[in-house]
Amino acid sequence: MIYVLKIYIPPTSSISPTVARIERATARAREMTTIRRFCCDDLLRFSSVNLDHLTETFNMSFYMTYLARWPDYFHVAEAPGNRVMGYIMGKVEGQGESWHGHVTAVTVAPEFRRQQLAKKLMNLLEDISDKIDKAYFVDLFVRASNTPAIKMYEKLEYVIYRRVLRYYSGEEDGLDMRKALSRDVEKKSIIPLKRPVTPDELEYD
Repeated sequence: MIYVLKIYIPPTSSISPTVARIERATARAREMTTIRRFCCDDLLRFSSVNLDHLTETFNMSFYMTYLARWPDYFHVAEAPGNRVMGYIMGKVEGQGESWHGHVTAVTVAPEFRRQQLAKKLMNLLEDISDKIDKAYFVDLFVRASNTPAIKMYEKLEYVIYRRVLRYYSGEEDGLDMRKALSRDVEKKSIIPLKRPVTPDELEYD
């Protein structure tokens, strides 16, 4: 399935040089973004998207496992000329009221940020979790120090459900953030826990 999204590029007057440079790069991409399923060839083309030091990277077999098991949850955004703009990778898991969609990774190349592309990718995964797999919620983990990402997720209506102690390398805590879907009418899945947990207490990996 292919989703074609037109992105409006605002005038570059009265904006910072950095933003103007990003928008000119986008204008050269003809203001058109294609979001489609990730494929094996993309594994050889998306390394530039992972340059951000806050972006979690994995080995090739990890990506291949997701591509084989959860292809509906693995999408890439392209600009004309097959330039990779960003991607999202996730899965669906759990049992009973813990049945949920999970965002394993979402990232956008620096030159394509400030276009709400991450929001579009997140919304796509949420729609698949909600309308196709009938999940109760979507969750994700984020470094406790990654304030920009936390603020972005909060704007997308995610809430901090719990803190996971020493979840990341360097013994940094992670935040488990959740967004309730339509099946969770009472929003029980997003009631925050009152205490932090350790990684071995998580119900699912």
